[in-house]
Amino acid sequence: MPATHLQTFVVSRDDSIYEAWPDVALNRKGRLVCVFAECTHHADRGYTRMVYTVSDDRGRTWTPKQPLTEVLRGEHHKTPFWDNPRIVCLRDDRLCALVDKHHPPQSYGVEVDVFVLFSEDGGASWSDPLETPIRGGGLDRLIELKAGPHAGRWVVACHQEREEAWNVDVFLSDDHGRDWEGPFQVACDRQLRFCEPSVVELPGGELVCFLRENSKLGLDAFKSISRDGGRTWSRYTKFPIPACHRPVAGALRSGAIMITHRYAHHGKGWLGWWTQNTFAAFTDAESCLAEERNGAHVRIMPLDYDRSPVADCGYTGWVQFEDGEIYVVNYIVDDAPKAQIRGYSFREEDVVLPVG
Repeated sequence: MPATHLQTFVVSRDDSIYEAWPDVALNRKGRLVCVFAECTHHADRGYTRMVYTVSDDRGRTWTPKQPLTEVLRGEHHKTPFWDNPRIVCLRDDRLCALVDKHHPPQSYGVEVDVFVLFSEDGGASWSDPLETPIRGGGLDRLIELKAGPHAGRWVVACHQEREEAWNVDVFLSDDHGRDWEGPFQVACDRQLRFCEPSVVELPGGELVCFLRENSKLGLDAFKSISRDGGRTWSRYTKFPIPACHRPVAGALRSGAIMITHRYAHHGKGWLGWWTQNTFAAFTDAESCLAEERNGAHVRIMPLDYDRSPVADCGYTGWVQFEDGEIYVVNYIVDDAPKAQIRGYSFREEDVVLPVG
């Protein structure tokens, strides 16, 4: 159940299919475009397709979903499948969607092709998928840098298993995606399982990459910092977001940093046991740059709770309108027989009440 100050909306609910792993972009005209995946089930990728839907009323209502990719059919984790798409609105107002195709048998995130699609008309039509040199799963949305000597650079983060260790990498393009450099390693530790990165650019031009840790111990988020546009990264440190899965970080108009994420306390079991909660964390640039965990402060707000006995939720995307309204998309089972896509609206002032 969502917090009482949130408004919630149905983005897509199709009880015949599992709908999951959404992301959302906002163009200059105020149109929202949400991309997400269809599959047989979280644990069955015998059928997969990437789809999208559009809203012109700030996410209150959405169009019927449309295909973004072809359907892939086969045998779970033995034939190619689509995973989870990402989308962003570039500074030239084009929509840019990244989609990842996995090629089993594989180790974690190794045999993954990443394609890019563009829309110049707010999602009414899309280019054909163009394969990129990016290799890796758990894609972050494309970040287009705004500040400093690397302004205009495109940054894409992902994860990959190499030499029996989990790596988080970034790929960089200085010519709007025609050529890519990388991978540049963000973090790797044989004792930890870093994956599903999210990069945010701070006002000073620093990049902070937030990391999911996947050893099933309910550990904090981790972070690493780059001061040269993504080529080199600091030693990773803990960040005080407990049990953090699939962080999605970005800067709010106020200068605050928001990170939506799944709360994954782990323990015995999987779906229904530690996949019930979606949270939003709020921090600031100073905390993002802190050298130690205790140098950062964070407020954490519940977004939704999945009541289903086979609960599954917590992959999110979000945008902020010019007037300050924040809109989050999330997948959740809850009252549906299969997973659905839900939207949430709130404002920064809903997070902390004014004093007096």
